[in-house]
Amino acid sequence: MLKRVAGKRFCAWVGLLLISFLPGYLDAQTPSITTGIEGVVSISPIHGGPSRVGEVDSAPLANAVFEVANAAGVAATFTTDEAGRFRVPLPPGHYTIKKGDVKKFPRCGPFEAEVTAAGFNKVTWACDSGMR
Repeated sequence: MLKRVAGKRFCAWVGLLLISFLPGYLDAQTPSITTGIEGVVSISPIHGGPSRVGEVDSAPLANAVFEVANAAGVAATFTTDEAGRFRVPLPPGHYTIKKGDVKKFPRCGPFEAEVTAAGFNKVTWACDSGMR
């Protein structure tokens, strides 16, 4: 009985040791992508009527879902943060980006982006709220 308990403990320790090396092994198998697109999406106007001097008439488009597609289909999706910022790793190529929920903001994109081997392409996109 004592040998069986000691054997189980030994197996548990070996298992924990092997699991501790697994994340490093998996990281070595998948190289990180160092190219893609990053930027900010805004929406305007944010109030009705004409634009007024000294008054902000645009705001970040927060928590908006977008689809990124290339000739092969949907390559990725991303969601903007509270400040309308996003960063999505993509391999080099040409992409079309469109709003996931087009009913909410139908005048938001599609946007075009070219990703090169030079790194992350910085973009600034503006959506029309339709408010007048």
